[in-house]
Amino acid sequence: MISAALYPVVKLGIPDILANGSRTVADLARETGTSEDFLYRVMRVLASVGIFAEHDLRSFALTAISELLCRNAPRSVRDQVLWMNNQFHFHVWSEMSHALKTGGNATEHLFGKPCFEVFAPGEEITTEFNHAMTSISAGTIPAVLEAYSFFGIKTLVDVGGGHGKLISEILLQYPQMKGVLFDVGHVVAEAKPMIAQHGLADRLSTVAGSFFETVPHGGDAYIMQHIIHDWDDAKAITILKHVRRALENVVDGKLIILDGVVSPHSGPDFNKLIDLEMMLMPGGRERTEAEFRELLARAGFKLTRVVPTKSIVAVIEAVVV
Repeated sequence: MISAALYPVVKLGIPDILANGSRTVADLARETGTSEDFLYRVMRVLASVGIFAEHDLRSFALTAISELLCRNAPRSVRDQVLWMNNQFHFHVWSEMSHALKTGGNATEHLFGKPCFEVFAPGEEITTEFNHAMTSISAGTIPAVLEAYSFFGIKTLVDVGGGHGKLISEILLQYPQMKGVLFDVGHVVAEAKPMIAQHGLADRLSTVAGSFFETVPHGGDAYIMQHIIHDWDDAKAITILKHVRRALENVVDGKLIILDGVVSPHSGPDFNKLIDLEMMLMPGGRERTEAEFRELLARAGFKLTRVVPTKSIVAVIEAVVV
């Protein structure tokens, strides 16, 4: 219920309106073209759980929580909220019973095609997905850079790197490094403005393609953030073997995977929730360290270390064997 109430409020930009100070619900309704009565009742619920603050005269203000829902706020989670709470997600998660009975992912059951084929260029759901992935990267990158040294890498290839947020930030931290951003055509096309904005056009090139067919050669390190967890073991191994071929004769070459690592013990672990997202949507999975070790070995790699970070991902490092 809270998720359903939160999505349209964020989509309407109400947190951004309130960034300049409290407003009456009449003002908010007028500015967003919504029903004042209905908007008040939704805002009242969100205020009751601390997302907004309700003042006298039916007015509302931001709290520490809703400040993070503003578009330009430091550590904004606006795009992640829009992605996780849209109609697509409600439909997919409603098919949990089907997934349990059949062992198949819910997206293909609902739409008749794999998850990433649903995200067609120009579709609103695709825009929300891409922006959310960039937002997640913005949250994980500082923690990764703090925990793991990329020193010594000459050319870093970001496989499935989306809009290039991750590799851009790494290159800015390591000015002697060059990079290659690899993803499907329409995604890397959208990445070019960000690359130019960061002043990296001379150090960061883009290559379009499918990692199920190949990956660009020429890197001495390959990085993948939230890629391997999208796929079952067979498809993950296909991707990893393409990376292995690219690293075949590279001295000191390495593979760097940024994914969650599931605790083997019982108890709270956010990665166990993300695992259900992978199960229902693309058909992938989160993995324990032991499962990563076995998966990498099957693809011709040796896991060398797992470096925890202060974010939802760990750095999983491997070398060719």
